[in-house]
Amino acid sequence: MKRRGFIRNSLLSAAALAVGRTNSAEAASGVLQIPEWTKRLGSGVGTEAYGKPSIFERNVIRRFLPLIQPTREASISFCPLQDLHGTITPNGLFFERHHAGTPKIDPDVHLLVIHGMVDKPLKFTANDLMRFPSISRIHFVECAGNGALEQHGASHNALQFTHGMLSCAQWTGVPLRLLLEEAGVRNGAKWLLSEGADAVALARSFPLDKAMDDAMIAYAQNGEQLRPEQGYPLRLILPGWEGVANVKWLRRLEVGDRPWQTREETSTYTDLLPSGKARQFTFIQEAKSVITSPCPERPMPGKGYFSIEGLAWSGEGKIKRVDVSFDGGRNWQQARIKGPVLDKALTRFQIDWQWNGQQALLQSRVTDETRYVQPSYKQLRKVRGTDSVYHNNAIQTWLVHPSGEVENVQIG
Repeated sequence: MKRRGFIRNSLLSAAALAVGRTNSAEAASGVLQIPEWTKRLGSGVGTEAYGKPSIFERNVIRRFLPLIQPTREASISFCPLQDLHGTITPNGLFFERHHAGTPKIDPDVHLLVIHGMVDKPLKFTANDLMRFPSISRIHFVECAGNGALEQHGASHNALQFTHGMLSCAQWTGVPLRLLLEEAGVRNGAKWLLSEGADAVALARSFPLDKAMDDAMIAYAQNGEQLRPEQGYPLRLILPGWEGVANVKWLRRLEVGDRPWQTREETSTYTDLLPSGKARQFTFIQEAKSVITSPCPERPMPGKGYFSIEGLAWSGEGKIKRVDVSFDGGRNWQQARIKGPVLDKALTRFQIDWQWNGQQALLQSRVTDETRYVQPSYKQLRKVRGTDSVYHNNAIQTWLVHPSGEVENVQIG
């Protein structure tokens, strides 16, 4: 049944039932009981100086997997995508990836230095940067290792662990281009080195072209100062590029004529190919999508009408369309785009489903504005082989059992 017909028939049925009902308060009281919380005063204004979610949402949290990294100082917490609505991730649920824990940085002491192949080396505090013209943009951040555990087959029966190294926020800060223009970039400069103030001084090289395009130095996230775990007081934002390149606790930008070949761009964050060679500087997070409801954590509630929802994103720009399959990719139907479609940001999609209680294989496939189409695992492995850890953007398959339970599977 089409969505409009389903909703219209449901409304007509409800109206028919209502004909025989009385409008009396006595009849209503048999349906609507007065709960205890309505009979007493609630907590007062200011009881929580910083607002918290309802206690009934206490299970909507980031989660940690010890098997990935044994220590929390160099590990990941996964965002609960299955419990979120819209496209903006609350700051307290934004996924974390640390290499040496979260440093406690005094913003009045912390400095960002710009040096190297520039005419005038500069240094800024966070307050100094707030004096510059600011921009606010919505962009996703995704770890290059998002889905790494799935490269050799379905590993975790949870959306939070297959795709939860992903979040999206409104970032506020200064275009990096303005700071480089202030410093004066010398002829021959082609690359920058960004370095963080954590215990490993994590550093990554990135091209000058990106710095002069849409890169920014952020000091705020979703309307408040950056959280410590997200880089307080300053972090680099390279929209659409792998998370590790968005260096947190930013303290240094050095301009040069070639990449620095740091640890995080040689021994790690490279893509090992079947030939034995490795691809370097594969910054862009290519187009990807996933169905968030239903999923293993959100099984089907029963037969009948259901609105399937999911997320799509691309480091190349905007989402053009999303298709959904109910039979493992043999047939596809175009989904509706829900809400705004922004550059290098999460985009929601929906499609109606009249579930008959039979087994189904749900998939989503995104096409971005460059006409790039999200690949299947078979297509991805044909190019990458099975030893490439990073940048897994293959189509996700959810097996819906007749019981309504949802299982993570791979079918090619």
